[in-house]
Amino acid sequence: MKLTLRTLADQVQTEGDAYAFLEDLRWHGNPVCAHCGHDKAYFLTPKNGTTRATGPNRTMSPRRVWKCAKCRRQFSVLTNTVFHGTKVSIRSWLMVMVQMCAAKNGISAREIERMHDVTPETAWYMLHRLRESMRRDPLAGMLQGVIVADETYIGGKEKNKHASRRDSHAMGRGTHQVPVLSLVERESGEVRSRVLPRVTGANLEQALKEDVIAERSVLHTDGLPTYRRPGRAFIEHSRVDHEAGEYVSPTGATTNHVEGFFSQLKRSIDGTHHHVSVEHLPRYLDQFDFMYSTRKLSDSARMERMIGQAGGRRLSYKPLTGQ
Repeated sequence: MKLTLRTLADQVQTEGDAYAFLEDLRWHGNPVCAHCGHDKAYFLTPKNGTTRATGPNRTMSPRRVWKCAKCRRQFSVLTNTVFHGTKVSIRSWLMVMVQMCAAKNGISAREIERMHDVTPETAWYMLHRLRESMRRDPLAGMLQGVIVADETYIGGKEKNKHASRRDSHAMGRGTHQVPVLSLVERESGEVRSRVLPRVTGANLEQALKEDVIAERSVLHTDGLPTYRRPGRAFIEHSRVDHEAGEYVSPTGATTNHVEGFFSQLKRSIDGTHHHVSVEHLPRYLDQFDFMYSTRKLSDSARMERMIGQAGGRRLSYKPLTGQ
């Protein structure tokens, strides 16, 4: 089924419909206990057939509750997920998820605030929860094959600041920009990005060691000398000389794959979000890594994968403070 805002509005007209729709996307008809992982559970039908009393005030809610056949504990499709404890309607969550998975350049919290009539804090928190569900699984396999590596710098340039506000202390290339390293596995198109404190041989070597099986891989980089040391661990390290106007070496080495990712990343941050703090930049990298790695999927399949990763991930952000 092609999932769009229109089809979602047609199929999900009540909050009860939204719970059932989310269950189908996440469980595909086979509920799994959020507490023990057992795959046998039965639905607790409300006495009046539609709503049940929940919370300390015993307010009536359309929340659908299941009971595990093994541990006997109750749970819902929201339990122990990024949606856990939310006060926002599930219909709104589904709408925001469709928008986020379809927006190539991302969507800002201010847009969500206006479209869904929520506070700026709630909109910001919703998007960060969804970015958490986009984060790569820590148990995901290592990259291997042809690995394209490059670094870029995120943030405003010192030369664009007023002279009275410029600072001589620098994070990257004489600016306060934040260094970001991205690795693209050329065959699968998967990308993994991380913030670096500084671009040094030791930092690059550690990052490559954590994400790549070097003894099974070939490394493609530009001519930056800092890659020489970590490149020794690979089967082969091929460089492309950008300073000489070379973008594909005679041996076929190129960094065009990762340059394409950086182009999308920077357009998205500059055009949609305008400013991203160093503290939260890793979450935005998670989002755009996910979007790029799933670029060949349909929006519906991308959303389904994101929901499939929502379990076991809970956030407890403090109230918005200037973001």
